[in-house]
Amino acid sequence: MKTFYTVVFLYLLLIISCKVDLPIDGIMEQIPEKTTPYTLNIPNGFPDAIIPNDNPMTVEGVELGRMLFFDPILSGDSTLSCAGCHKPQFAFSDGGNQFSKGIAGMDGARQTPTIINPMWLPSQFWDGRRTSLELQAIEPVKNPIEMNLPWDEVIKRLKRHSQYNLLFTNAFGTNEITPSLVTEAIAQFERTLISSNSKYDKVLRGELFLDDPAPPMASELRGFDIFFTENGDCFHCHGTPALFTDNLFHNNGLDSIFSDLGLESFTGDSKDRAKFKTPTLRNIEFSAPYMHDGRFNTLEEVVNFYSGGLKFSATIDPLMKKIGQGGLQLNVQEKKDLVAFLKTFSDSSYLNNPAYLNPFK
Repeated sequence: MKTFYTVVFLYLLLIISCKVDLPIDGIMEQIPEKTTPYTLNIPNGFPDAIIPNDNPMTVEGVELGRMLFFDPILSGDSTLSCAGCHKPQFAFSDGGNQFSKGIAGMDGARQTPTIINPMWLPSQFWDGRRTSLELQAIEPVKNPIEMNLPWDEVIKRLKRHSQYNLLFTNAFGTNEITPSLVTEAIAQFERTLISSNSKYDKVLRGELFLDDPAPPMASELRGFDIFFTENGDCFHCHGTPALFTDNLFHNNGLDSIFSDLGLESFTGDSKDRAKFKTPTLRNIEFSAPYMHDGRFNTLEEVVNFYSGGLKFSATIDPLMKKIGQGGLQLNVQEKKDLVAFLKTFSDSSYLNNPAYLNPFK
């Protein structure tokens, strides 16, 4: 059994290994003079870096983006920053809150998603309505139940600030501050947020071996088998190497009647009803509650749902092959094993990386 899993892990490592150092050719000429190109180290096994040509990463841009991400100056009453709902200690989710509260104390309509390895996400929000980090960052600031600050007022505040004029000049080579430059800086910072140091990663890299004094537990190994076989079917949506999301949209059988149309609310196509973006499983242990509406508080509840709580509807994904049985019908031990394996995606170093934390503290 142990030999089998060793072979599987090594096989996965071989087929996905790669490493890219940025800056990459083609974007160097876009970087303003007197800035320092940001070298982004991509872990082995991850896809190539995806950096837009019109927003190359610089040390100055990343640091400006980090300040803006943690600064409540972007909210109407100067009390709420991006990090107010995307907290590092909870894998940049909202730390147990089903719905985040905006500056007026109003609840949002969906659960705050994590920000983990966002550079590789081709769409943003649960319904995929934005296609880049730059475009995503525009919405929460002006949203009346989130940060509730018009962008023209944002620019006025930043221009009056004692430091931001110089910081924007250093990052972008201009003393003009625009909404586009604000969101470009935030996006640069977010692209540095890479999680790659979980137990699962360490096994792939050969830093942990199944015969080590502290190997993965037998329960985790059994959970691995459930995850990557038809017994659990998890791998169809979450088996993409390194990312653990297929970056697609699925109706996973949560409901038969819908108050939230999901992807359909963006596309207008009834075939997209109740489809939501597959979240990454990285750091899933730290990012409860779960699903787009935060209805499940624990991983055990999530596994119970897939085991016996599926509900049929017209757009349910074909991958929910056991809908006729209500779900996977896992036994008690199999559920425990699957949860144990999911926790091997936990990366505590991601939560505590000084480069990702509040620069004002």
